[in-house]
Amino acid sequence: MRSALGSPRVLLRRLREVMAEQVSAQERLDKIVVLIAANMVAEVCSTYVLRVDNTLELYATEGLNPEAVHNTVLRLDEGLVGLVASEATPLNLSDAHSHPAFSFRPETGEEIYNSFLGVPILRAGNTLGVLVVQNRAHRTYVEEEVEALQTTAMVLAEMIASGELSALAGPGAEPAARHALHKVGAVLSDGIALGHVVLHEPRVVITNYIAEDLPAEIKRLDAALAQLRADLDRMLERGDVAEGGEHREVLEAYRMFANDHGWSHRLREAVATGLTAEAAVERVQSDTRARMLRSTDPYLRERLHDLEDLGHRLMRQLVGKDHAPAREQLPDNAILVARSMGPAALLDYDRKRLRGLVLEEGTANSHVAIVARALGIAAVGEIPNAAGLADQGDAMIVDGTSGSVYIRPSAEIEAAYAERVRFRARRQAQYLALRHRPSVTRDGRKTELMINAGLVVDLPHIEDTGSAGIGLFRTELQFMVGQSLPRAGDQLALYRAVLDAAGGKPVTFRTLDIGGDKALPYMEAPAEENPALGWRAIRLGLDRPGLLRSQIRALLRAGGGRALRVMFPMISDVAEFDQAKALVERELTYLRRHGHPLPERIDIGSMIEVPALLYQLDELFERVDFVSVGSNDLFQFLFAVDRGNSRVAERFDTLSAPILRALRDIVRKADQHGKHASLCGEMASQPLGALALIGLGYRSLSLSPTAHGPVKAMLLDLDAGKAEALMARLLDAPCGSVAIREELKAFAATEGLAI
Repeated sequence: MRSALGSPRVLLRRLREVMAEQVSAQERLDKIVVLIAANMVAEVCSTYVLRVDNTLELYATEGLNPEAVHNTVLRLDEGLVGLVASEATPLNLSDAHSHPAFSFRPETGEEIYNSFLGVPILRAGNTLGVLVVQNRAHRTYVEEEVEALQTTAMVLAEMIASGELSALAGPGAEPAARHALHKVGAVLSDGIALGHVVLHEPRVVITNYIAEDLPAEIKRLDAALAQLRADLDRMLERGDVAEGGEHREVLEAYRMFANDHGWSHRLREAVATGLTAEAAVERVQSDTRARMLRSTDPYLRERLHDLEDLGHRLMRQLVGKDHAPAREQLPDNAILVARSMGPAALLDYDRKRLRGLVLEEGTANSHVAIVARALGIAAVGEIPNAAGLADQGDAMIVDGTSGSVYIRPSAEIEAAYAERVRFRARRQAQYLALRHRPSVTRDGRKTELMINAGLVVDLPHIEDTGSAGIGLFRTELQFMVGQSLPRAGDQLALYRAVLDAAGGKPVTFRTLDIGGDKALPYMEAPAEENPALGWRAIRLGLDRPGLLRSQIRALLRAGGGRALRVMFPMISDVAEFDQAKALVERELTYLRRHGHPLPERIDIGSMIEVPALLYQLDELFERVDFVSVGSNDLFQFLFAVDRGNSRVAERFDTLSAPILRALRDIVRKADQHGKHASLCGEMASQPLGALALIGLGYRSLSLSPTAHGPVKAMLLDLDAGKAEALMARLLDAPCGSVAIREELKAFAATEGLAI
């Protein structure tokens, strides 16, 4: 280290003393810049803070004109300071004046200084400000000096994030940290939620940033790294690839990063500047996140997720906390914030207290979004750095109608949304008044409205909505919420409870649809290039007949003495349906032999979600008692669009001619064969989608409980004959010649339909 540079550890100790003093925020900042300048033998040290208006304000300086404090304000695209903030990387120059980004501000008096070192003040990857040192001499600051300034910036970040500087700001110029934020993402589930943030992966709270015993901190870091690597090796060696939902290739990536010498070297360097081991991990993570968030390369952004998960594991090793996030004792009105999440993880939480969900990733047709809708949880996805923008316990509003997310909202915004919630409650009361009215269109066409369900908590919705029954009961949810395979008795008890709650109304049970992103935490999932097209649903059931037979037996016993409807998911060939139906016959024979009461009537059907079935409809309808169209997967497979991939999920319209023509073919074939056809995908849960489906000839729809009221209100005002004439005209026109969605909206407006 250069002799001009004082010990960073001495500086950190002095900083800790200043932070503990009972002085004003401005006095504390002024003392900090003096300390840094003296330690680094710099003639200038300045702190700039990012404001809510996205500008940088000079908050303290040693060496520049003191009159410039709180008067010098820079845009993010202005000057070297703006460049450091916008790029979130250090800038080290021996001749600052020659840099093309240099901007001269005469009020500061900095024209006599040539060398410049600026580092971003970062927290959780977010830029909170910039810390700068300058000298008259033309010099390049050495690596140790850059490290020392970055370490100091980390301490400043905590001071800014605490909100201590807010008292120094004028109206509209408050520090961006801890201030209200408004972000807009993708709507995943309708609804409005006001509550407080619960981080799915809570950040470890660091209570001590400054090391007392440097060799001891290095030893702690090395021990934690060794333990982390050993844990990953052990997971891979014993085939335990399901922990936290990771698959083998993810664990392989973790192991690669954990053994990367560059990563461990950066961690040790951070400790060497005087930080504790956990503070060093926090700093390296924040620096990495800030850089990668500004990358447009999807591969690099995915690697960021790997590094962050690894960093969280290492941090918990250091502080002695379990890797699993705490899901117990949720606060009332909890809003869950996560990078990404599978449906099983969401179902782990107490649904009575959970009001909202915010994800960095996630699309409207992803399974976690479907589960959120089933649970009545307002959800928004595609909020960049969501987990880094909010802290545990922050107030938050999730608007699942527009995709807006408000973090630490103002009192005015909260009041406005509280009124919207009251309005929605009044509207729900209006929908509730419709529940006992028959689902008949204005011109007398009866249309069956049923609900999608999957848990005991869903059962009251049958009565609440006045639905005709359960058109889709997702049996896999019971398997996903537990930590072990449900016993036959547990399955039997659930299926009986469902049939009892239905009170004689029909219930259609779909057999296990697991695989893809619906992995079971206790079942090893094979590594697959494309899980959505892989070993899942009926394929898994036929290959594991013991699992499927156990479920079928429980269903048949639960249906003893009453009508039972069972359907198989992801049938792609009629031969698969024949195999599955043969298992039902086998179980019926077993139950007869052992004297168990049998269902009075058994209807066996198939999901239509694989395009290959579109060319086997005649053969299929000769075999089945009914069909149910899974529009989510059918759309995904028809357009070769991964519904969980936000880059392509919205690329094609669900109300376009190809998918609508396929749906029309299905219902026409069903009518020809005298078989019942329904649709249970998310398309039915949108009033506009339901309008199109009724126009195609569907007279049975299964939708999320929260969608029941809006769809029924539209249906009661609809002239189905006019809708059928419209759909015939639109689908007989050449593809691309008409905008079907816009035509449907115009029709709804003309007819006075609420969509």
